[in-house]
Amino acid sequence: MSDSPAKTELLAPAGTLATFAAAVQAGADAVYIGTPHLNARNLARHFSQTEIAAMIDHGHGNGVRVYLAMNSLMKEEEIPQVVELLALLEQLSPDALIIQDIGLCRLIRKYFPALKIHASTLLGAHNSLAVHQFSKMGFSRVVLAREMTLTEIKKIHAADQLELEVFVHGALCFSYSGLCLFSSYYGGKSGLRGRCVQPCRRRYTWTGPGKGYRSGYLFSMNDLDALELVPQIVRAGVVSLKIEGRMRSSRYVSSVVRAYRLILDQGVSRETVRTARELLGQAMGRKGSSGYFLNDQPDELISAHHSGNIGLFLGKLTQVKGGWGTLKLKESLQCGDRLRLHHENSGERQSLTLKKVNVQGKSRQSAEPGETIMIELHDLSPRPGDTLYKVDVNSPRHGKERKNNINPAHYNKKINKLSNGRKAGKIIQQLGLSQQKIQPRQKFRPGKKKFHGRKNTNKLMPLWLKTTDPALIAQLAAYKPDKIILNLAPDNFNRFQKLKKNRVWPRLLVWGLPPVILEDEIPFYQKAISRLLNEGYRNWQISHLSQLQFFPDSRRVNISGEYTLNVLNSQALALLKEAGLKHAVAGVENDRNNIKMICAHKQGMKVGMMVYGLIPLFTSRLDTKHFQYGRIVVSPKGEKFVLRRQENLTIALPLLPFSLLSRLSEVTAAGVDYGVVDFSFQRLRKRELDSIFRQINGRSAKTKKLSTFNFFGNLS
Repeated sequence: MSDSPAKTELLAPAGTLATFAAAVQAGADAVYIGTPHLNARNLARHFSQTEIAAMIDHGHGNGVRVYLAMNSLMKEEEIPQVVELLALLEQLSPDALIIQDIGLCRLIRKYFPALKIHASTLLGAHNSLAVHQFSKMGFSRVVLAREMTLTEIKKIHAADQLELEVFVHGALCFSYSGLCLFSSYYGGKSGLRGRCVQPCRRRYTWTGPGKGYRSGYLFSMNDLDALELVPQIVRAGVVSLKIEGRMRSSRYVSSVVRAYRLILDQGVSRETVRTARELLGQAMGRKGSSGYFLNDQPDELISAHHSGNIGLFLGKLTQVKGGWGTLKLKESLQCGDRLRLHHENSGERQSLTLKKVNVQGKSRQSAEPGETIMIELHDLSPRPGDTLYKVDVNSPRHGKERKNNINPAHYNKKINKLSNGRKAGKIIQQLGLSQQKIQPRQKFRPGKKKFHGRKNTNKLMPLWLKTTDPALIAQLAAYKPDKIILNLAPDNFNRFQKLKKNRVWPRLLVWGLPPVILEDEIPFYQKAISRLLNEGYRNWQISHLSQLQFFPDSRRVNISGEYTLNVLNSQALALLKEAGLKHAVAGVENDRNNIKMICAHKQGMKVGMMVYGLIPLFTSRLDTKHFQYGRIVVSPKGEKFVLRRQENLTIALPLLPFSLLSRLSEVTAAGVDYGVVDFSFQRLRKRELDSIFRQINGRSAKTKKLSTFNFFGNLS
């Protein structure tokens, strides 16, 4: 296959062999699939090694590139398994790997340089600095954040000629990819590791008085549909148009690929758009929108009154009896169709294949709109008010498309011959991981993870205090911390410059950069950083790797890494060390066992951990009219949080901070060098600060019950 697309590439998803074959048949230029246990759709079925080999050969035989998604974060214990997989993939010659983990990037560049890598959208490339940084790191392509406008994409392309890929169709996340911690915080299932339970799709309720929606699907995004914008996207400098949907049916993928293939080949006209729209209608997706392409605050991204389920709405259950649900049909259906039941109270969804339909007491194979039917829903615990959707059809023609000539069994001998593990074994030995022991795990119980009132027997560990309020710096300095981190933003910078009397010595203060800096905001940060450097401030904390571009002369500065760099393994630490960092805060969703294993291979780095603070659950660009900032939001599971609008971001915050302050001895025992106490998003009085530091010093017997996140659980 060619190293890069000679024309604009149409990139399709595949979660099954049938879908892969359908994408190739429908005209995709490239297909991306997930690798075993290390992709961002880990809830889907895993492909075997023989299936991957078969799909690569089938794709290449039809002139189609095959990309492998390895875009999940890698825990320390998984490194040997990943190395073995990379040794195999190197011999299978996929066209590229799509990755998120910076530790995985280091492994590939150092030990498997023949493998091309693409930067996943989970790496959060939202400006030209990111594209340039990833180019320096050896990426041959960057998948831009979904929140980019066409104007911003044009500017990024003008600044750096690295290949750009964007999503043009399919599901949208409410939060910036790489910054969503909701699924992990409430249940230990990390969206950054492909285990997201999609909390943004649930129904939420506002508490207290207020106007607008009392309840609704407040964060459930409509699908992206950029069909008519394809020519503009191509002119903006994009080389690959990506369709989302590795968990969707082969019918969906086939219909969407055919629609976009038509527009790419024949252009936008009344006739081509009409035909393409008919094809998209067969895909049974969600309501569509143009995403952020035309507007950084689009009105049509969320329909709060609608559940946001994919498929055709069939109706609402009016009665449930003996495992049978009754509803009046909005669309036709027949036995063999795939349906999805949406539980309105909990927001959970369950899929089924329709086996029985009763109309007026008689069994039928099909039913039409307007008819009142009963369908069997045993084992799904349906309730009146639950809604039903059709997500795929039992079509004879579609059934023929599902047949394919991809036979993984033919590749058993080839895989056995390739996967001898010799190279992998040598690399694992070089990394010092051959004798690595996995500690026994505690079973994760969300309801059992809160601790309080235990005396901290550890003497005060080095602490970095973090704030967004320049007026607090002098007060925090009185507690004699190791460092004080002040977030750099336009308002903070201006307020800090006015507080001459509260200036602290530059060696104590660390300026922290935010995780999202949009293209038009770069000039402010360049000027502010230059001025602060000239004033003698040498300590800086980056929240995104792209921010290394602000410091071309690393000898002038001491750079540390924030938890948003998502460090879950020692290889990520090694990459940061090679980039010039001396300190890095481990990923905030780490569990104790993984922290221990990371700290056993620190690579000469000082490893920090956030031990107190309000953790953003969602971080979104969107500011829409139904958001009610400051009011409490309640999930179907009783989880409570509040929305804030800050620095052009919508942030969801839990009501109470997470805290390991009463367990600092155990944090230290895990090998952590310093703790970060984050007062961002809080307005604390002196007596409240005193209370927190009494707890740190083990002199507070009673404290509120606070979450300990995943530390005493098991991050999955």
